Amino acid sequence: MEDLIKALQIFLKYGNPRNPSNCSHDYFYIQIDPSLVSDEDIIELEKLGFDVDSEFGGIGFGSYRYGSC
Repeated sequence: MEDLIKALQIFLKYGNPRNPSNCSHDYFYIQIDPSLVSDEDIIELEKLGFDVDSEFGGIGFGSYRYGSC
């Protein structure tokens, strides 16, 4: 859980949307625009299990690491 909290704290630096996430088939998606996120933070997010999501036009981050939705 510690890694998930660290990732969410990074995402918070780039916005505080009212409905920031959704899930689909064990995939946790965060709707923060990757173009706003620093390269350093993208690298850290990858270490924490989140990748830039290209399935939805590259407009967020996704992870299979944090359980079933």
